[in-house]
Amino acid sequence: MKLIQKSIFFIIKIIFIFIFFINHSYANIIKNIEVKGNERISKQTIIIFSEIKINEKANDELLNDALKNLYKTGYFELIDIELNSNEVLITVKENKIIQKIEIEGVKNKTIFNEINDLIKIQEKTSFVKEKIQNTKDKIISLLRSNGFYFAKIDTLIEENENKSVNIKYNIDTGERAKIEKINFIGNDKIKDNKLKNIIVSEETKFWKFITRNKYLDIDRIKLDERLISNFYKNKGYYNAEILSSFAQLSSSKNFILTFNINPGIKYSFNNISFVIPDDYTSSNFDIFLEIFANLKGKRYSLSSIEKIIKEINNIALLEEYQFINAKYNEEIVDNNKIDIFITFEDTEKLYIERINVFGNYITDEKVVRNSLITDEGDPYNELLFQKSIANIKSRNIFKSVNREIINSEKNKNSRIINITVEEKPTGEIFAGLGAGTDGTSISAGIKENNYLGKGIGLSASALLSESNVRGLFKVDNPNFNNTDRSVSTTIESSTRDMMSKSGYKSSRTGFSLGTSFEQYNDFFLSPSISTYYETIDTSSNASDTKKKQKGNYFETLFSYGLTVNKLNQNFQPSDGYRTTFKQTIPLYSADDVTFRHSLNMEKYFTYADDLVFSANFFAEAVNSIDEDVRISKRVFLPSRKLRGFTPGKIGPQDGGEYIGGNYGSALNLTSDLPIFNESQYIDFNIFLDFANVWGVDYSTLLDDSKIRSATGVGFDWFTPIGPLTFSLAYPLIREHTDETETLRFNIGTSF
Repeated sequence: MKLIQKSIFFIIKIIFIFIFFINHSYANIIKNIEVKGNERISKQTIIIFSEIKINEKANDELLNDALKNLYKTGYFELIDIELNSNEVLITVKENKIIQKIEIEGVKNKTIFNEINDLIKIQEKTSFVKEKIQNTKDKIISLLRSNGFYFAKIDTLIEENENKSVNIKYNIDTGERAKIEKINFIGNDKIKDNKLKNIIVSEETKFWKFITRNKYLDIDRIKLDERLISNFYKNKGYYNAEILSSFAQLSSSKNFILTFNINPGIKYSFNNISFVIPDDYTSSNFDIFLEIFANLKGKRYSLSSIEKIIKEINNIALLEEYQFINAKYNEEIVDNNKIDIFITFEDTEKLYIERINVFGNYITDEKVVRNSLITDEGDPYNELLFQKSIANIKSRNIFKSVNREIINSEKNKNSRIINITVEEKPTGEIFAGLGAGTDGTSISAGIKENNYLGKGIGLSASALLSESNVRGLFKVDNPNFNNTDRSVSTTIESSTRDMMSKSGYKSSRTGFSLGTSFEQYNDFFLSPSISTYYETIDTSSNASDTKKKQKGNYFETLFSYGLTVNKLNQNFQPSDGYRTTFKQTIPLYSADDVTFRHSLNMEKYFTYADDLVFSANFFAEAVNSIDEDVRISKRVFLPSRKLRGFTPGKIGPQDGGEYIGGNYGSALNLTSDLPIFNESQYIDFNIFLDFANVWGVDYSTLLDDSKIRSATGVGFDWFTPIGPLTFSLAYPLIREHTDETETLRFNIGTSF
């Protein structure tokens, strides 16, 4: 009997517990969501923002996440979420609306418009106090980039009766902080004049009334530090670092900008090795063996490291290595050598669920997305995503680019990527003046790198010299139709007046469409198509051949260039080579059919520590099928190809006039000279030039195939006005008809 009673009691207890849990479980299921306090924002919108769903099981984590989601929108000042039985009650107090924003104290219209563009998007949005300081920081940054280093901002917030606010930014710009002088401390390896050519900041001069680079700006100084550091590392100074950079107020109330540099010693590549998992196809990594073999024993350079990283990225693009990662390590051995270790390994199989882009209030979002190698739904690869961020930065339209990777709530193997960009001014006005043996030239122009926020570059420029006038308008799309290839369109008009010197004048107008891209590793292809209309006038004293060419010409041309670039750096290279072949083929010509071919080869190497020797070979040929080559298309060597001779005054003559040739070639050998090393602003060099212009299609009697040569010394002097190039040359081989020129100089400056 007792056993039966215990059994009945146990069954009743089980039933009671079961009913209790059923009711408790039912109580945690959300059946209704109510919203109170909302005025402008609808109930349904708030529910969507909270991400709470009907029939979802309620718990503290869910409610906390909903609270965070709602605060994240920036629409609410206060939020309270309660759970009553099966109902969720969301009570909100909405932020006030920004009705009007005013700017006071900025007299410069250009800067006023830039600030206005920065804050204009905030009107009619929710007022969040925390964002005011962020906006002030952006305005201060913009003002400092324009030289107003001591700018101050007071913010006045005025509340209106209609639950809105007006914001007024009272700005005291102060005096502009200009850079009076730039110094380099600890720099005993590279001369100051070279470093000043590398950095962006400039010393102020009374004629520099356009450039912003003369103003003190923290962001620009940080860029200068990176440029200096990279330049040193490309020359082998592996441990080069900028210890500090600081500005001191001078007696003239301008600033002296000083960079404290520790270059360290030069390093060379030693052993370079890599490790791959056993199940990887080793042949896909053979490129590294080739690179390592070429680098061993050579001087360390940052550009070589970048090539290795580029090949690692290419490996990651292969489908079989979508989930690969590479660990890159460098180790110093024997005091001045670098061992490199690269370890490839499999990573966790993760996918990209979503990519969010924030901060692009000017730039179209697709400009950012088109720079990404990986997209939503693709496997997540850290190597490729780092490359994607680098692609965005290389567009040079954002002040900063940051990323955040967070775990997905839907799938543990998915990630959400947030990319936050900070816009910056992308327009530029420039002007320059040059004077020298050839005469005076003036140039000016305007550039915009992010037209209408589409990432498209626009530029317009003009050049005026004693014999040439040229105007050019260019549109450049760096990622045309998501192909990762740039397409540019150019419209130009030029006039070359050689009436007094050679008896003719040429006026040329037309347009071109072209592209340029890296087809293979360090191999670049640049095809283009162009159409031009040209008019040639001649003087009464011109030769009969030139008078015969007087008239109008219309032609359509196809051109292409092939370039192999193995230089350690494009600016002031000290090692490597570059070879470029160009050809122009006529597709249509109403009068003459002319083909042009050119080859340019450059080779650089360093000896005796930091002395650079260079050899440059140039050859060009112009041939016409039906008629004589037009005078405006004939080969004339520029002054830099043959020093010691007057430009255009060698080669075939007709009636006492230099007519150029069908062929031209030059070989230039140049070496630095180890003299006046204590001077930080002068570099000396010695040169030996060989060149000739020959071939006249309408007469073999006028041909001149004798090689000319000259030798001499030159120097580059970074003067207070601008860079001065000077050469003193002595002709070694010449013809009696040639016009020689012992001294040649050129000086230039920017405004």
